Amino acid sequence: MKIATAALVALIAVPILVGGVGQAIVKALFGGGNTQPTQEALADIPPDYLALYQAAATVCPGLDWSILAAIGKIESDHSRSPLVGVAEGTQNHAGARGPMQFLQSTFDGVIARHPIPPGGKNPPSPWNKHDAIYAAAYYLCDNGARGNRDIRKAIWHYNHADWYVNDVLAQAAKYGQASVGTGNCTNIQAPNPAAALAINFACGQLGLPYVWGGNGPAGGDAGFDCSGLTKAAYGAAEISLPRTAQTQYNAGPLVPAHQPLLPGDLVFYGTPSNVHHVGLYLGAGKMIHAPTFNQPIKIAPYRWSGDDYLGATRPVTDSRA
Repeated sequence: MKIATAALVALIAVPILVGGVGQAIVKALFGGGNTQPTQEALADIPPDYLALYQAAATVCPGLDWSILAAIGKIESDHSRSPLVGVAEGTQNHAGARGPMQFLQSTFDGVIARHPIPPGGKNPPSPWNKHDAIYAAAYYLCDNGARGNRDIRKAIWHYNHADWYVNDVLAQAAKYGQASVGTGNCTNIQAPNPAAALAINFACGQLGLPYVWGGNGPAGGDAGFDCSGLTKAAYGAAEISLPRTAQTQYNAGPLVPAHQPLLPGDLVFYGTPSNVHHVGLYLGAGKMIHAPTFNQPIKIAPYRWSGDDYLGATRPVTDSRA
């Protein structure tokens, strides 16, 4: 498979322009639900709230966590607002309550359609941050966010005002940094030639079977296992990796959690002492990997509901490599 490009396309920051743009640009900014937290997001959003926004967004494919976080910021400053209606047991003059400012009737309607995952109150409460954030994700999903069909419409349903939609999108653009890379094998983007070569090799193995301990046709096997694929991919770029997912994770270097992933990064699952899976990140929230028995090598989202994502390493950090 031919390498399409070995250089990153420059990304343009456009938070100031978001307010008046149409759905096509909104999709370009927030489509796929895969932005990474900016430094402003990490400084402003309490860690427990950031984790909830990111987790809750996964219940609605296509909804970016930064939209939820922006609503949480505007409605209650992530529960830090002293206004009546934010604190437990209070409501404002319109009846809105809690960190996401739900009317009780709206909240009840959402949880009647979508059971809230465990972790909040029993019964769920609009004053509970876990319950309110998940309910907000479901509500946005019901009103246009699923599949990123119409994010503007979904936000408008949350508060029927164009200025509100614009404010939420502008805040989301400050919080979320667009992921780099295309997420596919037809237009490969990578930060350096070595990462591009690794991706290009892995893309050439699409459809081969998963083989436990497999090192690929060149190694005498019909296919690969997960770490066999990543080792062979970087081997094609003349970069030697250890053989197993655990030792590849140990070899690092780790990508700091606050930094966005780059194409060519290795993404790992499990715990630091029990890593059981690895994939090769393509950008746009996608990886190429050898999943498990009876599944071929394929491209898939690198995050999903209930995953045990651990973190990522960056085998090549020199842009000249």
